[in-house]
Amino acid sequence: MARPKKDVPAHVHHKPTGKGRVRINGRDIYTGSWGTPEAEEAYRRIIGEYLLTGKLPGSRKDAPAPLSVNELILAYWKHAQEYYVKNGEPTSEQGNIRDTLRIVKELYGTTPAAEFSPLRLKTVREQMIQNGWARKEINRKIGRIKRAFKWAVENELIEPAVLHGLQAVTGLRKGRSDAKEMPPVLPVDEHLVNMTLPFLSHVVADMVRVQLLCGCRPGEICAMRPGDINRDGAVWEYVPGSHKTEHHGRQRIVFIGPRAQEILRKYLDNRPADAFCFSPKEADVERRQRQHANRKTPLKYGNRPGTNRRCKPRKEPGEKYTTASYGKAIRSACRKAKIDRPWSPNQLRHARATHVRREYGIERAQAVLGHSDALLTATVYAERDFAEARRVMAEIG
Repeated sequence: MARPKKDVPAHVHHKPTGKGRVRINGRDIYTGSWGTPEAEEAYRRIIGEYLLTGKLPGSRKDAPAPLSVNELILAYWKHAQEYYVKNGEPTSEQGNIRDTLRIVKELYGTTPAAEFSPLRLKTVREQMIQNGWARKEINRKIGRIKRAFKWAVENELIEPAVLHGLQAVTGLRKGRSDAKEMPPVLPVDEHLVNMTLPFLSHVVADMVRVQLLCGCRPGEICAMRPGDINRDGAVWEYVPGSHKTEHHGRQRIVFIGPRAQEILRKYLDNRPADAFCFSPKEADVERRQRQHANRKTPLKYGNRPGTNRRCKPRKEPGEKYTTASYGKAIRSACRKAKIDRPWSPNQLRHARATHVRREYGIERAQAVLGHSDALLTATVYAERDFAEARRVMAEIG
C-alpha cells in the first residue's frame, strides 16, 4: 500500500560530497551530482520503487532468509482479497484461490519459493488426482497456482525463471491421466422440467419458466429487479446490474419476449424498482400457507399459537435467491418428482441455446446468449442436434 505523501523522504543536497541524498529507514542512498537531471531521475526511481514495494532498492538480495511458499501465499492472498471484489462483496474466486493454495501449503509451505519447481507442481497435481477431483477442475486449480507465482514475479518477490519453469507444466488431457472425467452438461429435456414444476413454489417455478424462455444465466434470473428492465417496445430489455463478463468491459442485455413478459408482470408492478423480483420470503410465505392448509395437528399445538414455526429459526429467508439456493430448490423438487438425475439451472440455458441455434442459426444464438465468440456458443452451450444429423444422413447417406 502506498505511504502517505507526508512520509515521502525528501531529496536533499549532501554538501560534503556535492551529491543528492535520500534517507529511507535510516539508510542514506546517494543519487548523483546535486542539481543534475540524472540525480532527479535516480531520486524519482528510488522513491517510486519504495512506495510501490515498501522495500529499499536492492534490499531483497540482502534479505536474511529466502521467501518461503507460505510467505508467497500469504502475500498473494492479501492481494486476492483486494482484487477479487465486485460491488463491495468478495467474488467466488476468493474461495477458489483459498481452496487451491491450501494444498500447496500443506505439501510445500516451508519450501523456499525459488525452489518450487515443475516437478513439485506436478506433485501437487497428483495429490489433486488422488483427492478425486475432476480433470477440468484440476487444470483450473493449476492455473491459479501459476497465476499466484506470476503475481510474485510481477512484484519481484521471486525470479522470473521460477514462473518460466512452472509454465512448462501442461494441462491434463482427456484420457491421458487418472483424473476423473465429469459428464458434459447437456440441455435439460422440457419434459423433465414440466415434471418438476408442480413440486416447486410458484416463485421458483416462474424463475424456471422465465430462464428457459430467455436463456439467461442463473445468476441473472436471481438478480432481476424491476428497475433493471426497460419495458418500452414489444421486446423488453433487461440489463443486469452485475454480470459474469462485466470486468471485461462488455455489456449484457437479456431480451424478454411476450411469453416471458406475461409471467413477469406480477413481479414488476407490486414492488419497488430496486427490490428483487423473485423473493425467498414470498416463496416461504406460500410454502407455510400450503402447509397450514394441509395441517393435521390441532392448532392449539405448536411453538406459536396457530402455527408450527420455530420461535427463533436459525435462518430467515433472504431478499433474493442465490445460484446455490435456486439450484437447491430445483434439486429438492426433482427428488419429489422421482427424477433419477436431478437437473440444474445451467441446463435451462443450454436447452435454450440448443433450440435457438437449431431454429435460427449460430449467429443469432450468440446474440441471444450474449457471447462474444460464436465458437463458445457452438462448443459449450449448444449440443449438436444428432436427430437432425440422422435425418440428413437418412436422405443422403
